Amino acid sequence: MQNKIEYLLFIILSKLFCFFGVKFSRKFSLPLAFIFYNFIPIRKKTVIRNLQLAFPGLEKNKIKIIAFNTYKSFLITLIEILCIPVTSENEIAKSVTFENIDLIQKKYSEGNGVILLSAHFGNWEYVALSSSLQLGIPFSVVVKNQRNPYVTAWLDKVRTMWLNEVVTQGVSIRKIYQSLKEKKIVAMVADQRAPRESIRLEFFGKEVAVHIGPAALSIKTKAPILYGIPVRQPDYSYKTVMTEISRENLPAGEKEKITELSRRHMAYLEKYIRMYPEQWLWMHRRWKY
Repeated sequence: MQNKIEYLLFIILSKLFCFFGVKFSRKFSLPLAFIFYNFIPIRKKTVIRNLQLAFPGLEKNKIKIIAFNTYKSFLITLIEILCIPVTSENEIAKSVTFENIDLIQKKYSEGNGVILLSAHFGNWEYVALSSSLQLGIPFSVVVKNQRNPYVTAWLDKVRTMWLNEVVTQGVSIRKIYQSLKEKKIVAMVADQRAPRESIRLEFFGKEVAVHIGPAALSIKTKAPILYGIPVRQPDYSYKTVMTEISRENLPAGEKEKITELSRRHMAYLEKYIRMYPEQWLWMHRRWKY
């Protein structure tokens, strides 16, 4: 019953924002951020704690400003996602500007499959949708099921409105591997906390558990990792620079290769978070253990 009630509220919000349109609906992000940050502080302690761990020398007032803007950024993203059902294919395609989208095409043409990596940054859903439409190539998008199965089904439906298919994280690792062996493009995010038994790497000067999936798949299939982080611009468009995570001069052993390649893509993400801290999703306990 709880899932159905939550889903009903989710749909009502989607219908409301779709009625007003995404451009006008984004204006709700500021008052909603004020409400959630000050009166319904969902995960506020986690956001503040994460920022304190990541930026130990930053003044408390600046931490609070970044925290508030994190809520606002997330709400903009949520509103944009909820409006996807009434957003045209052309609007989605133009939502992200890629400085070098041809890099995806170039690597795709080399015949080893491509791992398109992103993060919970800006609007991560737009990256796979927009780039696949711009290239005219379907992606296999690796997703994690939400706690609410009705919300999961809704999200999967909008993710597959045009070219892409979805692959559930964990359950269908063989399908992801097979997609890469079939020279396809696989899109995924890997910035949230991994299981306790995963490898541990330095992130903002402190060790965290890291998902090895992207690096392991890259090593096993020879598929390059292209990292694309969507940075929100003042006009609410997104700008992304596709960057290949270098696989040169890796250690000899497979485990060591995976660890080093994971370290490289995590370091790349950290660089972007330091530049635009309010656009990363600080609401999960990244440093839980």
